[in-house]
Amino acid sequence: MSKRNLVHFSHLNLTSKMLYTGVLCVLGAGYLAAMVYVYLSHAGRDGKEGLSAKDIAIAYAGSSSGTKLESALMGPMSRMLQPEENIQIVDWVRKGASKDEFDAKIGPLMANRCVVCHNDRNPHLPSFESFDGVMKVAEKDTGASVPTLVRVSHIHLFGLTFIFLSIGLVFRHAYFRREWLQGVIVITPFFCIIADIASWYLTKLNVEFAWIVIGSGGLMGTCFSIMFFVSIWQLWISRDLPADAV
Repeated sequence: MSKRNLVHFSHLNLTSKMLYTGVLCVLGAGYLAAMVYVYLSHAGRDGKEGLSAKDIAIAYAGSSSGTKLESALMGPMSRMLQPEENIQIVDWVRKGASKDEFDAKIGPLMANRCVVCHNDRNPHLPSFESFDGVMKVAEKDTGASVPTLVRVSHIHLFGLTFIFLSIGLVFRHAYFRREWLQGVIVITPFFCIIADIASWYLTKLNVEFAWIVIGSGGLMGTCFSIMFFVSIWQLWISRDLPADAV
């Protein structure tokens, strides 16, 4: 036992080490998948390649110059249709979204490409089976609604808390020469979770809060990476404690 009552990874039996390794690997894969999803669901909303603060602002606050349908076609749904099909639908919206053109061209196109998911049987997505259903998303883009944000917020609050609790319980077995620094790395993600989710709502009031969404998300990812790689390193590669730890 160390002077700091540190139960280091080197003191654990093989079963505990394998358990912690499994937890870390699954959490790491899940976190990476979540980052890819964030990129795919938000990138390109401003009509440009890559993920920017403007993309985040459009996702939560909407766009004064576009519609929800345009935002989706330029962002998360851009890969679901051919580029010329995206352009055709966007042009139809910008020309006034006439019903005659919908019946002649846009409706059949959506029936072929979109209705498999966007139908009356799926309550979680807008239905594109009728002109009236499409017109609900061909209105001005106001971003994510407050009920949607509340629903997603509680999922993220619980989910991220348990993720960082799990990796934190593993990381506490790592040795840090400066214990206060280890504590900062453990506690920072929890403040970032609150700042991130609060900024979703605040971005609807001021788009500059999109930078806090990006900053808090980046800081969370940095802390996660430190806890992940330090834990793996001390679990299996560098397992000897320094002299001042015993």
